[in-house]
Amino acid sequence: MGPLEGVRVVEFAGLGPGPFCGMLLADLGADVVRIDRPGARGGVMGALGGTSLLDRGKRSIALDLKDPGDLDVVRGLLRRSDVLLEGFRPGVMERLGLGPGEALAANPALVYGRMTGWGQTGPLASTAGHDIGYIALTGALGAAGRPDERPAPALNLLGDFGGGGVFLALGALAALLHARATGQGQVVDAAIVDGTAVLTTMIHGLLDAGAWTDRRGANLLDTGAPFYDVYRCADGEFLAVGALEEPFYAALLEGLGLAGDPTLPAREDPRQWPALRARFTEAFAGVVAAGGDDRPAQP
Repeated sequence: MGPLEGVRVVEFAGLGPGPFCGMLLADLGADVVRIDRPGARGGVMGALGGTSLLDRGKRSIALDLKDPGDLDVVRGLLRRSDVLLEGFRPGVMERLGLGPGEALAANPALVYGRMTGWGQTGPLASTAGHDIGYIALTGALGAAGRPDERPAPALNLLGDFGGGGVFLALGALAALLHARATGQGQVVDAAIVDGTAVLTTMIHGLLDAGAWTDRRGANLLDTGAPFYDVYRCADGEFLAVGALEEPFYAALLEGLGLAGDPTLPAREDPRQWPALRARFTEAFAGVVAAGGDDRPAQP
């Protein structure tokens, strides 16, 4: 049971963001039917030798999209469905006779959800890609990591799942509300580069206000601030520190035994952050991050 109970979704099997979107809709109660390629075990991810948690809550059917009979089955499913999700390269669904024109003609209230990396048009539209390339083009990758080091991708969470799957789910739900109110479906075209760019909105706002510098590892949230970073402890493990607000910062100093230390560099002055980081690094080196009842007090 969920808020999307009764919503019928057809998902064309793929990798990453498309299945993630389908998983979100299934988690909310939608009836999701995944169309697999014949012979694919547990969807495309299953063919790689494992069970994909992205396929939880879904039913599946294996169909050959090059077979006219199987295509008729797909068309029948789409006539009875509320949402379609596909992540093929631009033009593939049209060549199969399953493009938005055909699908919406048969089911005018259908929400036609499309997932691409670069969008349906433009110089890169037909180019294959992965998360790391998408977030690099938007500039998001260049902002992630420490100064004087290579940018560090955060797995494939930022582009594929944040900028891609979540934005497709949001668009599909908005279009579904419109379809329920008007009887008219829509095409939801979610490009990972577009969604990732939107995720950087706050950073661009800070840049515009002069509260952020276009240098990696020099700002409040990108490991520039010593009170928002990760430190190695005595047992070789790590502790994540997020002490932005004054009460949290006071608790951090208390836990490290630095409260009231008059020699501690001021955190309000970014010029003193390197010296403050050195003090924190030294203090955390005496803290046990995991295990043991005799470990020092920790923030």
